[in-house]
Amino acid sequence: MHHAVIHLHGTTVRLVSSEDATTTAATGEASTESQDLSKPGPIVPELKELYWGGGSFVVFALLMRVVLYPKLKKGMKARYEGIRTAHESADAERASARAEVADYEQQLAGIKSEAARKVDVARAAVEAERADAIAKLNARLGEQRAAAKAEVEAARAAAQSQIRDAVSDVAGRAGELATGKRPSADVLNRVVNEVMAK
Repeated sequence: MHHAVIHLHGTTVRLVSSEDATTTAATGEASTESQDLSKPGPIVPELKELYWGGGSFVVFALLMRVVLYPKLKKGMKARYEGIRTAHESADAERASARAEVADYEQQLAGIKSEAARKVDVARAAVEAERADAIAKLNARLGEQRAAAKAEVEAARAAAQSQIRDAVSDVAGRAGELATGKRPSADVLNRVVNEVMAK
């Protein structure tokens, strides 16, 4: 079994077996002076360990420089190119979408203006038909009014002649009853004209 022996005055630390520990403990400081200082301590690396460590470092550094770093750089470059391509593709798609929206808005404006033009044409046609129908109706009403007026004038003229004859008869008969003789036609015409004028 091994034990660690530590001396306070001499800063020596060493690993000893149990027999050596009892001998060292018995002899005290005398044994510290008799230690073999030509052997390296357990913490100090040996020369072959330094060679192996340095060689491994050189191999790892070469491996990193020649194989891994180019692959890493190539992967980073490919990733950067992919991101850049994706950005360019997104920009192109955005520009295409904007162009499509502008084209859609232009077509929509054209359709709206065409619809407004057709509505105006239809409104003008309806207004023309309405004006034509009103003109025809007014013409027909004018004709009917003129015909009715002519009929009224004819009826009035016929009625006036009948009334004139009736008034003339009544006036002649009244004059005949009042005077005993029938008045002359001139007197009757004058009386009838005075009565009709009122």
